[in-house]
Amino acid sequence: MIRKDDALNYHSQGRKGKIEVISSKPCITQRDLGMAYTPGVAEPCREIEKNPDTAYDYTAKGNLVAVVSNGTAVLGLGNIGALAGKPVMEGKGVLFKRFADIDVYDIELDTEDPDEIVKTVKLLEPTFGGINLEDIKAPECFYVEEKLKELMNIPVFHDDQHGTAIISAAALLNALELQNKKIDQVKVVFSGAGAAGIACAELYVKLGVKKENLYLVDSKGLVYKGRKEGMNPYKERLANGDEALPLGEVMKGCDVFAGVSVANLVTKDMVKSMADKPVIMAMANPDPEITYEDAISVRDDLIMATGRSDYPNQVNNVLGFPFIFRGALDVRAKVINDEMKIAAVKSLAQLAKEDVPDSVIKAYGDKPIRFGKEYIIPKPFDSRVLIWEASAVAKAAVDTGVARQPIDDFDAYREHLEGLLGKSREIMRLVINKAKKEPKKIVYPEGWEPKIMRACQIITDEQIGHPILLGTKEFINEQGKALNVDLSDTEIIDPDKSDKLEKYAKEFHRIRARKGMTYSEAKIQLKGNWRLFGAMMVRMGDADGMIAGVNYNYPDTIRPALQAIPYKEDSGVIAGLYMMVFKNDVFFFADTTVNIEPTAEQLAEIAILAADEAKNFNVIPRIAMLSFSNFGSVRHPLSNKVAEATKIVKKKRPDLEIDGEMQADTAVIPEILAGTYDFSDLKGMANVLIFPNLESGNIAYKLMHRLGGAEAIGPILMGVSKSIHVLQRNCEVNDIVNMTAIAVLDAQKN
Repeated sequence: MIRKDDALNYHSQGRKGKIEVISSKPCITQRDLGMAYTPGVAEPCREIEKNPDTAYDYTAKGNLVAVVSNGTAVLGLGNIGALAGKPVMEGKGVLFKRFADIDVYDIELDTEDPDEIVKTVKLLEPTFGGINLEDIKAPECFYVEEKLKELMNIPVFHDDQHGTAIISAAALLNALELQNKKIDQVKVVFSGAGAAGIACAELYVKLGVKKENLYLVDSKGLVYKGRKEGMNPYKERLANGDEALPLGEVMKGCDVFAGVSVANLVTKDMVKSMADKPVIMAMANPDPEITYEDAISVRDDLIMATGRSDYPNQVNNVLGFPFIFRGALDVRAKVINDEMKIAAVKSLAQLAKEDVPDSVIKAYGDKPIRFGKEYIIPKPFDSRVLIWEASAVAKAAVDTGVARQPIDDFDAYREHLEGLLGKSREIMRLVINKAKKEPKKIVYPEGWEPKIMRACQIITDEQIGHPILLGTKEFINEQGKALNVDLSDTEIIDPDKSDKLEKYAKEFHRIRARKGMTYSEAKIQLKGNWRLFGAMMVRMGDADGMIAGVNYNYPDTIRPALQAIPYKEDSGVIAGLYMMVFKNDVFFFADTTVNIEPTAEQLAEIAILAADEAKNFNVIPRIAMLSFSNFGSVRHPLSNKVAEATKIVKKKRPDLEIDGEMQADTAVIPEILAGTYDFSDLKGMANVLIFPNLESGNIAYKLMHRLGGAEAIGPILMGVSKSIHVLQRNCEVNDIVNMTAIAVLDAQKN
């Protein structure tokens, strides 16, 4: 529950309001100032004067949207005026930025004259890449949007109309599919004939609802042909029937109820009167036309959506406008046309049928989320909406000829959108693309684990690798069906029944005989420890790599793997590496998981392994050997060890940029190196940080992950002769997919 004082404090504490303007270019030195303003600013001005399209290259126009309102129809507050509506418009700007990285200026216009709004907004065209109209009452809102679309050469979008229409239409398509009803045969009743109601109705017709099967009901009853009272041209277009009827009468036998009106308008008896397997979208906010509890108390065959987050199937406009504008801006669309809206609808409907990431499940209470009656549209915090919807909208703009900067490679564009979600997504997409060029067979000893199966579906779909699941076939297939995971192309091996068991046992006995291992013990261990069986598959060439550890502690996973797989020939150490991804920077931390107190020789090997691993991610390594001392400032056996390790690396690998021993801030603050220690061989900020022992490495990566805002990708196991990687216990599906891509990349080198 949000209390009044909490909301007021949120908006008033610290910097007032919710938004600020931040410079995207440095403005620290006198030269920076000259570049940002006079005289340097004259150059882009001249270029824009010669060619207006270059404004998209030299200014923020292409990523800037105006949120324009006169405050006449704000949320559930009504006509509160332009100034009182400003907090809502600022909030809209926050959502644009948070979900699609679009910058916003909110513009509140103190007028109720639609022609004044049109004139003012038209004059703003040079400033913005798009216009989002907000909270302007009907019917004026229709006129304002129509006129601006005629006059302006940038996208104009009234979210109160089209946002609700697009999100609810996606819900409608999926609900009708689940109810086994055809869109051209259903009777649809609307409660509410304002901006949202009319826009929803018109979009539903474009998607296939027959106009003669669609009925609008407003505060005066059915909008029928020939009605005089409370009519306007927009209602006239959708008038149906020939007599005045109340909502309850119109709802009898209807298949779909769409409410965009006021709370508690629909009774239980009205719900009872609907057709079999009805669809109810009660979208009045904050309280729906009928509560979820009341609706399901009288019908168990319905599918229901509301505008509330505490009920299933929330119709939330944030699923629309940020991503629609993202796609439109990226192709410099002249308008947002019907085809672009329909593309948005279909992308959302299709995404709801995809497997839901663990991060989304956690955000919504850790309960399973799967396509069905209580999940017909994606959740607002599903980051994939950006990729699916924005790319669909951009493609529709290109296909319909309204894009002034068409996109040729939509795969590359989707990867660009993924990069907007964070540096880690950008980096892992690079790794995944490399993996897809030569997919490898990866075995998963915990093949029965739901997270593994869900990850394997993605791995197969994206052609990252060829999964092999270990476990009982009947149980895994049964689990797969329950999870709606298609395992038809996935190899499943029951180790206890495998015809390779004898062969693996003989080989395992051979390599462990001088460790006290008998043949019978080898066979027993292979049957009882499927992590060992998986490692032997890799050793014997029946798999190219192994991923394990969802249900086991790190040592319990790594130990059997190392019994079967030797170290690399040129390395006498194995170590764990974490890639730490910040907003703009990537660092590699080692060793974080294996060697408790490494020697100087081991530290040197860890540094070399980490540097070579960084290259797999297209990062040129700059290695800092960390200590509490700077280049001999403190003489102590611990700092001496690090200095000695640095010398060893420089001798063995003169091609690597490395220095140490040095303190952590010296490594990551270029000014310290360039100033106090300008003699250093390290030029610029280090990106591969080698810690003197496991204690410091493990503490550092966890602090950076939990408090420093870094995303931790790993642990990546280095120094093993085959591709063996260990998952963090209780990791997410996406972590398994990422680690698989890394394992495939590792296997490609062997």
